[in-house]
Amino acid sequence: MNIFHRDIKSANIFLSKDQTALLGDLNVSKVAKAGILYTQTGTPYYASPEVWSDKPYDSKSDIWSLGCVLYEILALVPPFRANDMNGLYKRVMRGIYDEPPKHYSSQLKKLIKAMIKTNPASRPSCFEIMNTETVKNKVTELGLKVLPLNGVQSQE
Repeated sequence: MNIFHRDIKSANIFLSKDQTALLGDLNVSKVAKAGILYTQTGTPYYASPEVWSDKPYDSKSDIWSLGCVLYEILALVPPFRANDMNGLYKRVMRGIYDEPPKHYSSQLKKLIKAMIKTNPASRPSCFEIMNTETVKNKVTELGLKVLPLNGVQSQE
């Protein structure tokens, strides 16, 4: 539907009483009629390299941010950290981050690594993420219901 959240971060994800994850704070979300946006926005720790460098971006920027959130769930800190904004910029642009804790599965770490690749074209789409064995197995294991992606088959 070409709706970009543009500020996916841990503080904007809420759990309902039934443990449903809800994405909130849509203040900077935007519908991109052409599928691409240009305005730099969001929280620096979760901002993609294309946003940092003021380049046009698409849904893969939200995938980056979600990858940062998943990393933070595992490590309890964002993947990209530095003492100042310039240092943070350099780490994001180079894709430099510490490995997630060792006790998590290699499949989960591989998924996060794919989501926070510096080249947006190399990041998986939402459809591709939902169809990884890691996600499908966890959905089945937990007995979760996944809503269809509005008839999307391979791309958002």
